[in-house]
Amino acid sequence: MADDEVVALYDDAGRPDGSATRARVRAENLRHATTAILVFDPAGRIYVHRRTPVKDVYPGLRDFCAGGVLLAGESPDDGAAREAFEELGVHGVPLLRVGTADYIDAVTRFVCFQYVCTYDGPIVWQPEEVAGGEWMTRAELLAAVADDPGDFVPDSVQTAMHLVTDGASPGAGLGQDSSDES
Repeated sequence: MADDEVVALYDDAGRPDGSATRARVRAENLRHATTAILVFDPAGRIYVHRRTPVKDVYPGLRDFCAGGVLLAGESPDDGAAREAFEELGVHGVPLLRVGTADYIDAVTRFVCFQYVCTYDGPIVWQPEEVAGGEWMTRAELLAAVADDPGDFVPDSVQTAMHLVTDGASPGAGLGQDSSDES
């Protein structure tokens, strides 16, 4: 069960600092680590999905990042590969680490390890997490967020929108090659 998952806690300097169950992390809003992966297709479109209504944080909202919490003992690269595969079926492509960002609100607080990848395989939704999705151009995504910012996960908008507006992509020379999730 997801509430029993053991999540990696991180200190304010972005270093691992213990662990706690997901239920405790949520109940006490403990600082933890997450991954966020922008998935591009070869045409440069970004995959945008809608979270299921049963998600523990931001249920039913749209998100342009795949990702999730790092488990205790898991590296960011391994967590990103796991989450990209679990949520969207993305696998067998290099993930390029493009940065980190901090986020805090009344619901959650974390350090986020950010990645981009290009994927031309089938998208396979994890039914517990993803209700649907579509490929969007940068312009379409920016317009959708501008038209209804409340329909998008606020942490992705705050921490990763610059990756959309600045033209981040796996071929843009940002970051470093960090994992190959084959």
